[in-house]
Amino acid sequence: MLDVCLLGSGGMMPLPYRWLTSLMTRFNGSSLLIDCGEGTQIAIKEKGWSFKPIDVICFTHYHGDHISGLPGLLLTMGNADRKEPLTLIGPKGLERVVTALRVIAPELPFPIRYVEIEGAEQTFELNGYRLTAFRVNHNVLCYGYTLEIDRAGKFDVERAIEQKIPKQHWRFLQRGETIQEGEKIYTPDMVLGEQRKGIKLTYTTDTRPTESIKLHAAKSDLFICEGMYGEKEKAEKAVEYKHMTFTEAGKLAKEADVKEMWLTHYSPSLTKPEEFMEDVRNIFPNAKAGKDCMSVTLEFAEE
Repeated sequence: MLDVCLLGSGGMMPLPYRWLTSLMTRFNGSSLLIDCGEGTQIAIKEKGWSFKPIDVICFTHYHGDHISGLPGLLLTMGNADRKEPLTLIGPKGLERVVTALRVIAPELPFPIRYVEIEGAEQTFELNGYRLTAFRVNHNVLCYGYTLEIDRAGKFDVERAIEQKIPKQHWRFLQRGETIQEGEKIYTPDMVLGEQRKGIKLTYTTDTRPTESIKLHAAKSDLFICEGMYGEKEKAEKAVEYKHMTFTEAGKLAKEADVKEMWLTHYSPSLTKPEEFMEDVRNIFPNAKAGKDCMSVTLEFAEE
């Protein structure tokens, strides 16, 4: 299962009731952070989650409302005597930007690994899940992210017995491992059925609607998408500054055939997002106005 928490749902500037952009996930003992705006640390504490398991931080782009909370978070990790390496993933210029921010956090007791995204799309295998970065359309280089957890096929006991596979190997084959015993080699495909539906989460913000979003969000269990403006009269402003309206996000969710959508990254002037949700739900019924510390646990589908 995958725990998901929208730590901050605001864009541009933090408000007393809304922190800046950040998303946190937990899976199999490790935690991933996407963006780290002001207030991220407070939101993590309010949620009751821990900084310690964070081993990967991704950035959509390098505007201040998406990365300004990083130096403080690094200091908190360092003050907790962290020794484990931390992986940072982001667009070109990642190490240069983070090095500049680290003027106020120069000494850390743990190493940082910088991974700059190459090209329009790149996939990373991390901690038991697959993370794909895909380029979107903002006024600076910007990426969305899809996180996928695969699920192996069912273990077929009858096939295992028929092929006389020793029982002590079954659990390893079920985990996808290949076993060699003397001259005999046992592979997972000997006992596993077709791969089953896994878990898929897509997160994108600071962008116009793009085909890349629709493609990568397709069939997601949860699609977290920018909704900078709810007001219809701000549609032209969304185009000018390369952001997205509520209804544009709703159309993307519908076209991508996702299960559920949360809106995020609201304009500071948008104080009550729920007031504009009716039009969104007329397009995509299972849409929600995201808010700070909103969370869900995504689980494998029952069979």
